[in-house]
Amino acid sequence: MLNHPMNKYHPLPPIPMTERHWPDRSITRAPRWCSTDLRDGNQALATPMTPQQKETMFHQLVAMGFREIEVGFPAASMADDTFIRHLAGHVPEHVTLQVLTTAREEHIRRTFASVAGLPRVILHFYISTSTVQRRLVFGVDQDTLIRRATAAARLIQTLAREQPATQWTMQFSPESFSATEPEFALAICEAVADIWQPTPEHKAVFNLPQTVEMAAPNRYADQIEWFASRFSRRDAIHLSIHPHNDRGCGVAAAELALMAGADRVEGALFGNGERTGNLDLLTLALNLHSQGIETGLDFSNMAQVVACYQECTGMEVPVRHPYAGALVFTAFSGSHQDAIRKGLADWQPGKPWEVPYLPIDPRDVGRDFSGIIRVNSQSGKAGASYLLHRQTGIQIPKWMEPALAREVQYETDRSGCELTGDDIATIFTRTFVETPGGFVVLGYQMVQNQQGHMALDIAIDGKTYHLNGQGNGPIDAACHALAGPWRLHRYEERALDSGSSARAIAFISIVGEDKDTTEWFGVGIHEDIVTASLQALGVAINQCLKANGTQSWIRGCSASGSQ
Repeated sequence: MLNHPMNKYHPLPPIPMTERHWPDRSITRAPRWCSTDLRDGNQALATPMTPQQKETMFHQLVAMGFREIEVGFPAASMADDTFIRHLAGHVPEHVTLQVLTTAREEHIRRTFASVAGLPRVILHFYISTSTVQRRLVFGVDQDTLIRRATAAARLIQTLAREQPATQWTMQFSPESFSATEPEFALAICEAVADIWQPTPEHKAVFNLPQTVEMAAPNRYADQIEWFASRFSRRDAIHLSIHPHNDRGCGVAAAELALMAGADRVEGALFGNGERTGNLDLLTLALNLHSQGIETGLDFSNMAQVVACYQECTGMEVPVRHPYAGALVFTAFSGSHQDAIRKGLADWQPGKPWEVPYLPIDPRDVGRDFSGIIRVNSQSGKAGASYLLHRQTGIQIPKWMEPALAREVQYETDRSGCELTGDDIATIFTRTFVETPGGFVVLGYQMVQNQQGHMALDIAIDGKTYHLNGQGNGPIDAACHALAGPWRLHRYEERALDSGSSARAIAFISIVGEDKDTTEWFGVGIHEDIVTASLQALGVAINQCLKANGTQSWIRGCSASGSQ
């Protein structure tokens, strides 16, 4: 990097405004949308779209709700000319095609020939106005550029009158507007408007492009407000913007420009375009959607939009692309997972969407909750519990979540890989449901006429014992019969299914009778809740015996039971 970049680069001068109003405004409605995917986006592809791909993309844009679509630069491309002629007679009634041309007479005439017969056309011509372009590219002064622009505007007006069957909308862009002196940008637009004489009933479009993003978004907003407050026919035009993304602030620039008075935007899906791309219409639209603004665009099947874009352009949508990427609604962090899980549990239809870390409901764009929480070595107890519930329907108690998380963490650290819901279900089953060991509950019987009495048949290392116990209920009685170097610490039971053959699930933890804080866990699943509880108790006891040995307990069983 340069040690003294100020010797090579210099900031653009501020816009001469003594006061500005846009910082105090909010966006309250969506702009008019114009997609440039088939022109600006297409020219930026290493391999431009085939006619079939362009038609597929066109129909996708129409299905999403775009009513203005720039379809080509017919004077500069035979492929564009052929495609535009192909669309004649196939344009939906609510859609207007936009075509681009330079200010050169031969280009304008070829453009009109290309769109002959189309029902509705936005005829968009441009001329570059920046100081550098005037000096290095054209070698002309401001007055010369104004004469060229007005000559082009006059020719466009004349040719449009010769094709009265078409509903025309005129559009002018002072290209490189953001690098043009504000006074000159205003002057050349006023001169074009003097030719076209737009009215509130038949508006023209004046498009102010940030052709190359060269400054912070607030400067672009200043330019838009400065222009909008001084243009003599403001009520007779659609004030359009066309931001690029060279500084990575294209969406921000567009939002601030809308606050500053723009009412129409041009851009492309996923920001496709030259260099770092155009304004990303998808991100802008869903930003507005997240603020409760009806956009008029449909992204409810995001997977289809992504697939069409990738197939037609050969480009990839990054996994972190806002709203559309594969991972944008996914949390790996344990604290994030816990917050999302609690937010989803609290939210009810009809309530404002307030779920931490999810700016919109993923279902708005056709996603579900299956990929929201994923587990790797960075995850915590909430993620493992959430995926287990989604995979199996088992919602473990909160007091058991740390135990499951430890087992999952061990596996992710060992493998270095992400775990699926199926992986977590396997870990849960082998650790808490099917823990192998020498202790088995063979059966039980509640003693008739003796409330709280239970007879147990058990096996320890292959030897059978018959035990009796008494307590306040079946589990208390079983723990009395199975007295050992532990005590019951926690117990929960609930129905796992519904219906006449519903299974029950029981969760148990035991701790050592001394001051050891070690806790062992077991889970049982059975149609009979007592059987499920005894299974859970057996798993927990096996975990304890595996840690501490069985000999002292076996001697106790021999003394109180029978082989």
